[in-house]
Amino acid sequence: MADPVRAGKPGASTSSDAYLPAHGNGGYRVAHYDLNLDYRVGPGRLDGRARITAVAEHALSRFSLDLAGLRVNRVTVNGKAVRYAQRGRKLHVSPQRAVPAGDEFAVDIRYSGSPTPIRSNWGELGWDYLDDGVLVASQPIGAPSWFPCNDHPSDKATYRIAVTTAAAYQVVVTGALESRRSSASTTTWVYRLPQPTSSYLVSVQIGRYLSLDLAGVMHATVPARLLTPFDHDFGRQGMMLAEFSRLFGPYPFDRYGVVVVDADLDAPVEAQSLSVFGANHVDGERGSEHLVAHELAHQWFGNSLTVAQWRHIWLNEGFATYAEWLWSAASGGDPTDTHARRAWRTVAAAPQDLRLADPGATRLFDDRVYLRGALTLHALRRRLGDAAFFTLLVEWASTHRHGLVTTEQFTALAQRHAPSPLTEFFTSWLFDTALPPL
Repeated sequence: MADPVRAGKPGASTSSDAYLPAHGNGGYRVAHYDLNLDYRVGPGRLDGRARITAVAEHALSRFSLDLAGLRVNRVTVNGKAVRYAQRGRKLHVSPQRAVPAGDEFAVDIRYSGSPTPIRSNWGELGWDYLDDGVLVASQPIGAPSWFPCNDHPSDKATYRIAVTTAAAYQVVVTGALESRRSSASTTTWVYRLPQPTSSYLVSVQIGRYLSLDLAGVMHATVPARLLTPFDHDFGRQGMMLAEFSRLFGPYPFDRYGVVVVDADLDAPVEAQSLSVFGANHVDGERGSEHLVAHELAHQWFGNSLTVAQWRHIWLNEGFATYAEWLWSAASGGDPTDTHARRAWRTVAAAPQDLRLADPGATRLFDDRVYLRGALTLHALRRRLGDAAFFTLLVEWASTHRHGLVTTEQFTALAQRHAPSPLTEFFTSWLFDTALPPL
């Protein structure tokens, strides 16, 4: 059955997501991206080739991709050169022959330029520049700043990404490192991401870093000057991973990486199997350990389980915030009840005009989405009891592993674990604006 989020008219250039209608494209689904990127750090020049394998949901006489600020030099569909046009942040492609419904087709795009981040309500997103390297933080609409894509979270695909740059730089990409080939002056890093992944969760980090293998599936890339405080601040990640695996089910990826960039960031950024922190998050006192927990929890809630539409964002941020509280309790910090009381007072003092299950596009990352989302889970835990609540979380993570999720799916699953109806409970917490008592 066609995903209703993606359904549209043949050749439609926009998604049906009411929050960000200009991002995402109807008529097809991407199966795989193969990206070859040649990047020169000094001039900030990118030469790219994207080979995209997709399946037509409808007969396609034309289709579009999201791409911003980069010049397309050539496009082929199934090996044949085709007409194309760039307008705004869209690349419009017209195959020589319409692609029949249900057929797989391949698009090859050569492009180049100096990537620039995309301006948005949430700041500048996507490919950005460090003093000596690159930072990519794309949530929610920054991916088109560096590769042509179907930029909607519901269109998850697999990836192979090769990055060639000067040999002095370390390159970290979401996924597992497959190979590294060096010449006299450059190195080509090849990463593969076999799990279905949304475009905004794909990341590239380039810098003069040191690479560390940590315990188990974890690794890190860190500026040399921060090694000692990093060892302390991130030293409990292994215990954190074990605790979350106990509470949420097995870790959903093959590897987990952390990159600390050599610059300050307002907030860390999660990507698929990778989290990115600023140098300011490493203070030698574990001052940001709650954020370490938050970003790790996103690997289950947000990355493996991805929202089908942006209005369900509380399923990402509420769950990751509640994971902060759970780690606090497990590691000898404040118990979850204390965090909940503190969060309830904060939300109660704010305007009572936000519907958690549909906060609106401008409030996607409002603090109340995070805190009220976590409060909803805490209230549900009290309603169900610990045994049923954590059984629910494991089932939620396993049933939708590497898939798409909605609020309605979560409430339906929660009801199956409840001894009495939850309709009024979820109405008050998710759909009413007034904050319920805790």
